[in-house]
Amino acid sequence: MQPGVQAPTQAELEAWDAQLQQIGEEYRALMGDLLERMVPSDAADSIYEDMRESFRAGAESLMRNPPLLWQAQARLMQDQFELWQHGLRAMAGESVEPLVTPERTDRRFKDEAWTNDPYYLAIMQQYLLFSRMVEELIDDLEGLDPDQKRSLAFYARQLLNAMAPTNFVTTNPEVMRRTFETRGQNLVDGLARLREDLANSAEGLNVTMTDRSAFEVGENIAVTPGSVVYENELIQLIQYAPTTEQVYKTPLLVIPPWINKYYILDLREDNSLVKWLVEQGHTVFLISWRNPGPEQRDLTWADYMQLGPIAAMGAIEQATGEKSVNLMSYCVGGTLAASTVAYLTSTRRGRKVKSVTYMTTLQDFRDPGEIGVFLNESVLQGIEAKMERDGYLDGRVMAYSFNLLRENDLFWSFYISNYLKGDMPAPFDLLYWNTDGTNLTAATHAWYLRHLYLENRLVEPGGIELDGVKIDLRKVSAPSYFISTRDDHIAKWNSSYYGALLPKGPVKFVLGGSGHIAGIVNPPHKNKYGYWTNDELPPTPEEWLEGAEQHEGSWWPHWQAWITENGYADPEKLVPARQPGEGELDILEPAPGRYVKTTIPEVLGETPTSSEA
Repeated sequence: MQPGVQAPTQAELEAWDAQLQQIGEEYRALMGDLLERMVPSDAADSIYEDMRESFRAGAESLMRNPPLLWQAQARLMQDQFELWQHGLRAMAGESVEPLVTPERTDRRFKDEAWTNDPYYLAIMQQYLLFSRMVEELIDDLEGLDPDQKRSLAFYARQLLNAMAPTNFVTTNPEVMRRTFETRGQNLVDGLARLREDLANSAEGLNVTMTDRSAFEVGENIAVTPGSVVYENELIQLIQYAPTTEQVYKTPLLVIPPWINKYYILDLREDNSLVKWLVEQGHTVFLISWRNPGPEQRDLTWADYMQLGPIAAMGAIEQATGEKSVNLMSYCVGGTLAASTVAYLTSTRRGRKVKSVTYMTTLQDFRDPGEIGVFLNESVLQGIEAKMERDGYLDGRVMAYSFNLLRENDLFWSFYISNYLKGDMPAPFDLLYWNTDGTNLTAATHAWYLRHLYLENRLVEPGGIELDGVKIDLRKVSAPSYFISTRDDHIAKWNSSYYGALLPKGPVKFVLGGSGHIAGIVNPPHKNKYGYWTNDELPPTPEEWLEGAEQHEGSWWPHWQAWITENGYADPEKLVPARQPGEGELDILEPAPGRYVKTTIPEVLGETPTSSEA
């Protein structure tokens, strides 16, 4: 019996028994469905093998250093003895300080019971002590190369966080209270949601993060007015309606990533970068990528370049008469933009790009961060084999992988809320976008992972060949603006910094606060995160940061000043505002268009469950 809970009556016990039987039946049916859906996967098998190899290497390192294991065990035994003593003193009524406490950023143990109830306090401390011992033990291992040690630490962290007492009914005080209050209905509801989420997952478990029924693309998100004025088999090109009487002569082309949908840049009116750019007087065009399926399996990186930015530039010339554009790119869209500018430079068309902006973009992949755990040779071979068979990588698999980089915030917190507490997810537009994924074509994604992430060939002069043309980022003379973010776990800022050292043209590097999304989608009126600037570009990111100046507010106005004061968007050469459809291109449909609305289940011909409908 939990502390402070009144003993149940006979009738309540009988109700409990019936409820437990229902939960058991739900669980058995769920496990049956899960076993039916389990299909061997080359990609998953390769990751499991990499995990086994990482732990084997760690065990061999320990065998070579027995004193290290003995010291770790001795310290854990000492900690256990002290914890036992603390428990006895607390039971005697003495006020005792905890032996170990969670990090301030650890939100798992926020409930008061973790500190006020001796039962839960002991469980929490036991878990934290063991976790600390494992982390320190791995950190002290010798004889492992850095990549192997990073993989071991990552996999160990995943297991430790999966073992957290917060993830289990009887060791989570919030869940126990909810279970007593609802007589177990929360567990019944949670199992139903788990069944739905499993049905809507590819590999792994894509936990529902938000109430998807609260949002509709083009209705309450992605609503900046505009029109689709061009399309091909890979892109739709959106031209946004102007809100100023005059606009800069040079149009602005936005190249978003294709591993997510573009509307992170146009989420709501009060944080839409697209809307803000239009209000500053830019004629904004944006690429909306198709959500591909098996039919697009053979589209290559060069096809993405030709059918994407280069085709869009041709369409923009038809729409506006302008032969050059300013480029603004994001994440892998920036990597494609760098390839495109280098390709145009090598084919003597470099003047088509007046300036290029890279938002959280990797060009030098020497240190891709924790995502590199999934990108060693053995794992990559498994991914390649799966994509060769299917023709695409399911975007839900990619989303699950990225969520594991922040597993407590992006997986386990929703696991507890949805399945153990039985709560309905709250409406949150950012999380709606995060779960509205896109597939990745086999030819493009396999090439990208191997040539860039694994072999880092983009930084080599002539290391990449596109449509028979060898490219060299060092020959790019177009002025470049790099904006990276300090807490980015997808495109580490100190790795993206090395990309800024490559072009021969003028470069401005800026470091924003926060992470991959919040640091970019940071409108001026919010005034949430600052940014750092440094007019110099020393050889290392550490030297750059040491000499950088911190500023309050958003980086958006700083970018606007850079592009106007340098004449890339010349305030002295304004032209009457351009309306979609006024040039040689007709309006095909209103923004946001068909491509961005297409979901993964629709592409793959799946029947969505209620949470996806």
